[in-house]
Amino acid sequence: MTKLDGKVVLVTGASKGIGRSIALGMAREGADVFVNYNTDGDGASEVCDGIKGMGRRAWSVQADIREPGDIRRMFEYARSEVRALDALINNAAVTGWTPLFDITAEKWDAVVETNLRGTFFCSLEAARWMRETGGGSIVNISTNCADMGVKNLVAYASSKGGIHSMTRQMAVELAPFKIRVNTFAPGPTLVARNLRDDPGYASTWGPLVPLGRAAEPDEMIGPAVFLASDDSSYMTGQVFLVDGGWAVAGRLPEGYFDTAARKNQ
Repeated sequence: MTKLDGKVVLVTGASKGIGRSIALGMAREGADVFVNYNTDGDGASEVCDGIKGMGRRAWSVQADIREPGDIRRMFEYARSEVRALDALINNAAVTGWTPLFDITAEKWDAVVETNLRGTFFCSLEAARWMRETGGGSIVNISTNCADMGVKNLVAYASSKGGIHSMTRQMAVELAPFKIRVNTFAPGPTLVARNLRDDPGYASTWGPLVPLGRAAEPDEMIGPAVFLASDDSSYMTGQVFLVDGGWAVAGRLPEGYFDTAARKNQ
């Protein structure tokens, strides 16, 4: 039997990158999957086709998680399709590269509203539903930048650090309802967004990571499945890194953070 046989999972930001890998990985472990996207409808449709090709059910659902109204609509749609939600994967996020002294209120709000507020209100809607149906698992995707000092990512790192605190708070408040809340934080990962910023991303990061390479997106499937499944049934309120040891070594690539900020202005 697969680890998520018969389970229903909703993955935000699942049309590309780590979210895409996780959505497909959930299906390979037996789950039916709601595939959330904001603007990339074609990508979400491709992910749904891949899930259906595994014999699982899939639904593409558009929602801008900055908007609480969109979040409510997404969950209303999910409730109309299935009886219960077993796991929510809060993956959707924006980076918001900006040098510290160039941060505007608009840029700060765009990052924090997506990453922190969006994660909170998705979690709240999921928790309301899970409370009615006997429990579930909320899994947040963060970044190890929240625990390290890096340039040009103050809004991003702050929003993800907020997720770490929120994880612990919600874990305590939701435990009586058998709802678990955990977070894992990927390190350098070979997703299209990073490769656009630096076509040599693999060679930039490989020498700085103790395991000698950047991660493949599919390497985030295992941690997500673990936290969504009964394998982690006695685990809640935890934050851990999946970064090849990068945060332990703490080495940063010279010039990378400035180059990425310039490309994303």
